[in-house]
Formats: sequence, structure tokens, C-alpha cells
Amino acid sequence: MVQFLDVPAVVRLVSRIGPVPFLAGLVDYLESDFRRWESFEKSARLASHSSVGVIELMPTADETLYAFKYVNGHPANAALGKLTVTGLGVLASVETGYPLLVSEMTVCTALRTAATSALAAKHLARPESATMALIGLGAQAEFQALAFMAATQVRTIRAFDINPAALAKFERNMLARGMTIVATNSVDEAVDGADIVTTATAAKQRAAVLHSSQVQAGMHINAIGGDCPGKTELELGVLTRAKVFVEFEPQSRIEGEVQQVPADFAVTELWQVITGRAPGRTHARDVTLFDSVGFAIEDFSMLRYLHDIVQRDGGAEVIDVVPALRDTTNLFGLFTGT
Repeated sequence: MVQFLDVPAVVRLVSRIGPVPFLAGLVDYLESDFRRWESFEKSARLASHSSVGVIELMPTADETLYAFKYVNGHPANAALGKLTVTGLGVLASVETGYPLLVSEMTVCTALRTAATSALAAKHLARPESATMALIGLGAQAEFQALAFMAATQVRTIRAFDINPAALAKFERNMLARGMTIVATNSVDEAVDGADIVTTATAAKQRAAVLHSSQVQAGMHINAIGGDCPGKTELELGVLTRAKVFVEFEPQSRIEGEVQQVPADFAVTELWQVITGRAPGRTHARDVTLFDSVGFAIEDFSMLRYLHDIVQRDGGAEVIDVVPALRDTTNLFGLFTGT
């Protein structure tokens, strides 16, 4: 018997805890796993690209647990009334190979992406940062805002999207969430006075949503929309001005903003900052950039967190995906009843 969380179950679980406390706990799980980064098996995700999107598998394991996520990215889905990103995850025992938890990972990917952004800002942004510009108000936007509320001092969001309906959706969803939402009419207006800038756009193209001229000394930039080959959000000049931090360098070089720069362009993996192996921000006027593409260890943390919660508090269904046999050599007995 395997624990199973479908979309309604995850929504109930997060709602019961509260989105901000849930995200705060997830940030803690992520930080714990980033601190033991070297204990994980790591590889760039296995991607199947097409002209309309990508389907990927993202595996990792430590000495006791194995996890993988199936995930897609199809930007044109929005025009079809479908989500651009969906996912499914499995957490399993290394000792037996048996699955422990099967979970939806569409909502969970949004949660873990936002929590990872907030974790990076916790270690890279100026500690007093209180205002964030949020460029792109699609499916990720509310999660990003609430994660920053959970892990940082950010309480004001300067929001912009080229689609007025997306802005209206964001404002509606953020009502009574304890944050001040400032609707803006352009990227220039959004970044004016912002301590942190998060770009979260979806178009699969080489774009320059944020330009070097819009970046002020001391800003932290959280770039999460560029997450596959040929898809970027930042003008090259933003990268050359900033101290750049990534999750797993071999994957980021292929998929992240740093696909724009030569192989010898210096980047630092975030775990090294969290563990004190490498410096992060060293001066208040530094421009720091977290070039996030999403990595399997983040999904591992999400699944481990969910498993611990349902083990303690319940809330998961139980599904029968592994045969229970009296005689483990008699698999055919399932058909004969013997």
C-alpha cells in the first residue's frame, strides 16, 4: 500500500496548515537538503524536446530515499485552456525500492519553486529588503509572493503583466493576505524602488524582460522563467553586472539565463553559499542574481516534506500499486486466486 496525494488532497493539506506556514516549513526542508547537497546523486534532467514544449524526468536520491518527478513545459497550452506546467512525483525507499508516496506535482512544483526562490533571497538579498517587483503574473505569481512573505521581510509587491486579466487575477487572489499590492503599468514602473525583482514569464523564446538599465545597485534578481534551452528573460548585460548563483551548474548552463554566456563565465551553486563554502552578497551595493531552472533535489525536499506531514497528520489516500503476495514467487496467482 502506497500513500497518494491527488490535487484536492494537496490543496486540503496546504489550506489546513496555511499557505504561508506551509511555505515556511518547506523552506526549512529545502535548506536542510541544500546543506547536505553533496550526499545526493545529481544529474541534469532527462528532457524530450519538441517544437511545442518539453517533457522531462528529474531523478535524485540520497542514502535512504529516491525521488523523481515527471514534468512538462508547454507555453502554448494557455491558449488551449490548459496549464503550461504539470507534474507527477514519486518518493521511494532505497532499501526496498518500494514507493512510499505518489503525489501530484503541479501545485507542488509551484510551491517548491516559490520556496526555493525565497530560500535564495534569504541568503542573497539585503536582509532589510521589503519590496519586490513581480514581472509576470501567471500561475507562479501568488506562490512567489507568499513564499517571500514566509521567509523574508518582503511585504510589498509591485506587480506587472502585459495581460491586464492576469494582474486582476493576482490582485483578487492576494486580497487579505497581509501584503500590499501595487499595480503598475510597465516593467520600469514595477522595478522603481524594488529591493528584489522576480521575473516569471512563460514565453518560450529568447526574451529580454529585464534590462541592465532597469537594475539598481543592491538589487537581488530572482529569474525563474528561463528554464529550457532557447528560453531567457534577462538582457545579457544584467548577467555581466551581477554575481550569479545557480542550482546545479551543468543543468543551468543548458537551460538557464547562463546559456547566454561563455562556459568560463563564473557562477556559484547556491548550496555553497548556504553552507558557507562560497561567499554570496558581500556588499550592500552588490547585484545578486539567482538563475533558477528547478532541480530534482527541490522536488525531493517537497516529497519528503509531504511524506512527513501525512505520516504525522494523515490526509493521504492509500493506493494499491504494489502486489501484496503470500508467495512472492506466485505473481500469476493474482489471476487464479491461488
